[in-house]
Amino acid sequence: MAELTTVARPYAEAAFRASVEAKDVSGYGEKLQLFGAAAATGEAASLLGNPKVSAKEKAELLFSVAGGNVPDVLKNLANTLIENQRATLLPFISEHFSRLQREHDGVVKALITSAFALSDADKVSLIDGLAKKYGKHVEAEVKVDASLIGGARIQVGDDVIHASVRDTLDKMAIALAH
Repeated sequence: MAELTTVARPYAEAAFRASVEAKDVSGYGEKLQLFGAAAATGEAASLLGNPKVSAKEKAELLFSVAGGNVPDVLKNLANTLIENQRATLLPFISEHFSRLQREHDGVVKALITSAFALSDADKVSLIDGLAKKYGKHVEAEVKVDASLIGGARIQVGDDVIHASVRDTLDKMAIALAH
């Protein structure tokens, strides 16, 4: 999977630069999300991978999934990927484009894993604190994992904040083992 992400990156970055130039980052992002979803699941994915289906039919399928009005840059991207049997990269291109879009919009994603369900007030307080720390708007996904025993573990990009009882116990066990 890391190889596919690496191969997809230049395509996503080129599409992103084009979207910025066109002043339509969200529009391009929406179309790429639809392309990526089609290439990742269901009947569309099997058609895109079928060598008996013509490149023109595959492109028409993607453009119909995207609901028409597809920018020429994205049409060229889709056609290039289809012609080179690389349509399977579309989900990875879409994912990387979304990361670039969030960065452009000043948004970070956070995964908050708590030992117990958080109240709405606690969620707001935690998200506000993360927004201040990172200086960006925070989109948070909140999960519950009772194995943490207490507290929470927060991941924002590559940063992980270990604030759970389980993490503290693990650190203590390592220290005692040495």
